[in-house]
Amino acid sequence: MTALPRGETPDLAAENHEDREDAGSDDAVGAAGTPGDDASAEGGAEPVPESPESPEASAESETAADPEAAADSADAEVSGGTGADGTPGTDAAPALSEAEIELAAQRELRERIEKRKAEKEGPIAAGTKLSGPAADLLAAVRAVESGEKAATAFFEPRASAPAPRPAADGPAPVPSAARPRPAEQRPTQPASPEAADAVAAVLAEGGAPEALARPAAVTLGEQAAGLLREDPWQLLSVPGVRPEQADGFARALLGTECGPDDERRTAALVGWLLERAALQGHTALDASQVRAALAERAVTDPGAAVEHAVAEGVVLVFQDGLDAVEAAEPGETEGDDVDGAQDAHDEQEPVQVLLGLDRYALAEESLADGLARLVNACEKGADWTDAASAAPSPSAAELIRTVATAGLVAHSGGESARAEPAALVSAAQGLGLRAFGAAHSVDGRHRLATAVGDPQAAVTLRDLLSGAAGPGRDTDGALALDLLVVLDAPQLDVETAAMLVESLADGTRLVLSGDPGVLGSAGAGRVFADVLAARACPQVVSRTPDPGPIGELVSGIGIGELTQVDAPGREVVIVPVRDAGEAVHRTVQLVADSVPRAIGVPSSDTQVITVGHGGSAGTKALNAALKERLNPGPGRFGGFDPGDRVVHVPAPGRAVPGSVVSADAEGLHLDCAGTPVVVPPDAVESSVRHSWALSAHQAAGMRWPAVVVVLPGDAAQGLSRPWVYTAFSRGERHLSVVHGVDQALPRSVAEIPAQERTTRLRPLLEALPTPDAS
Repeated sequence: MTALPRGETPDLAAENHEDREDAGSDDAVGAAGTPGDDASAEGGAEPVPESPESPEASAESETAADPEAAADSADAEVSGGTGADGTPGTDAAPALSEAEIELAAQRELRERIEKRKAEKEGPIAAGTKLSGPAADLLAAVRAVESGEKAATAFFEPRASAPAPRPAADGPAPVPSAARPRPAEQRPTQPASPEAADAVAAVLAEGGAPEALARPAAVTLGEQAAGLLREDPWQLLSVPGVRPEQADGFARALLGTECGPDDERRTAALVGWLLERAALQGHTALDASQVRAALAERAVTDPGAAVEHAVAEGVVLVFQDGLDAVEAAEPGETEGDDVDGAQDAHDEQEPVQVLLGLDRYALAEESLADGLARLVNACEKGADWTDAASAAPSPSAAELIRTVATAGLVAHSGGESARAEPAALVSAAQGLGLRAFGAAHSVDGRHRLATAVGDPQAAVTLRDLLSGAAGPGRDTDGALALDLLVVLDAPQLDVETAAMLVESLADGTRLVLSGDPGVLGSAGAGRVFADVLAARACPQVVSRTPDPGPIGELVSGIGIGELTQVDAPGREVVIVPVRDAGEAVHRTVQLVADSVPRAIGVPSSDTQVITVGHGGSAGTKALNAALKERLNPGPGRFGGFDPGDRVVHVPAPGRAVPGSVVSADAEGLHLDCAGTPVVVPPDAVESSVRHSWALSAHQAAGMRWPAVVVVLPGDAAQGLSRPWVYTAFSRGERHLSVVHGVDQALPRSVAEIPAQERTTRLRPLLEALPTPDAS
């Protein structure tokens, strides 16, 4: 493996090494007990024991932006595009699949348990309207809850019934009336002053900071004070609170009545572990990992704690693995046949038991069924032959021909390959079809609109779902279009994808297009990767390479090679540094002087990308240094001045670049790509950051004429192939690498692939029926 080319660098005297700052503490509550900045906002998630966070996970946990974890909690209420009854929605109303019935039953059980606890009544009422698998599931869990049977039946694969699979005749559609409303449909309800005051009183009694009163009231609702007094560990559901803080709060309220094995504590810990795993992209965790994590938090019987959490409806249980006896229906096999099937089952690997939160389980089930619905509902329709013949490239022609016969298509390629879905949208419009393209960012939308030649045909995914842009919706609530191309598909989390697919009518063609080499979504799931791995639809791989030295460099990184490239126009430049202090100094010089002078790209079009938010060369330190050089000021508006480059994070996973215009009593006024935005004063600190320097996850889906990637020595552990691929591919004309990690850079490219995420979407897609290949 050869080194990157070394370009001309400014002749600078080395600076003294600055004292290393805290590189992103996991503590979400500061010394005073108030939510800290790094963990709750930077995404510094604590790894689950037995599943240590890889360097890639560390980088991904910085996702999107610092402030996102403190953003609108409506995201936590999204169930993945389900209807009012908790079931996924489509156009007809045959019987639900067994998987959907099981999920609905578990959800109903959870609601019944919560209602019983709230009303302090006797045993839950009989579910007389349930039958079949749902009734069996309900009866089984009631037996566990009443003590008639041991809950270990759920966790011993050989003693458990096989996991239900979808019916062989295809996914079960659901009435179109159950379609969800767009993403803005579930705004967070503000806490009333009375509720916040009541919570503040309970927090004060338990020694917790008053600053948690409002977020606790928003998270737990108007009855938050009563809930916290009855179950102090409910405080763990508030973003940024850690178990040790919740334990201290509980001890102050309950005294000696509570201990590490208190069922309220263990149930809250299980939910907290799953929520933290979701920050790292997992939609489920192996039960053994959860038990190990509980043991590390002083729970003496982790198995019983997990079983109790299941019985209380905190988490759902799923079994993924070999079901040797599932082929034999009850009553069809007797005697030796049953014994033989069981013997075959015993010889196989144990079934993997996964635990998941209902919001992600429902989203994955809904998404899998929705994708299968699109696959099975496709009709040939218009003649695409001439459109394919007129395509601008062979790969674009292949994509058009494939979409002509398929309801779902996966398209992969680099930056240049974005021209192919753009050509598809243009071709579909030429056939009289309602065709649109959706991108992850405003920048991506602009690039797509330019390629299509029709600004109205390109939207951001958020605006499409909210109805702020795009075709609008028909009388059934479905998006009024015939073809939708989603670019930057790796940025799709499972909940957004479920909402999107449930918003598409039968017969709509969906193309998921993106670069598999970039970092994954900020939210939970790996939708694009799971669709590709499951081979649930036709796949078109672009043969259009990215041009120039940057394209050649990035292509090599994609296959694990950091090769030397010829850069006669200084398209790629290496700037060696010895320490973090020198890295900051040279980065400022590059942005403010060297790149504008030598490359002709102004500072306003140059983006700095670094590994993390904390540390002496993280986004915080770099932004402070760049502001001092490029837009000095006192920061009189909450640390901001007019002209500051910022990123606004209105919701988790969304990072919208902008600039500060002014501030007044209404809040901080921003210009976000021509759209005026007013951030309320109490939300500025949590949702606005300077953006001369971004993390790679924040930069995903966007491009700039010039990019400066900063790799100080302490960044080595956060590097991985997807991180390097994403950061290096953000520059259009120029890439400078402030390099201080020595051999850690080529090693990360060669040896550290993408972080594995535990999800259930791939097996769900593999189990769903698809049309005959012929």
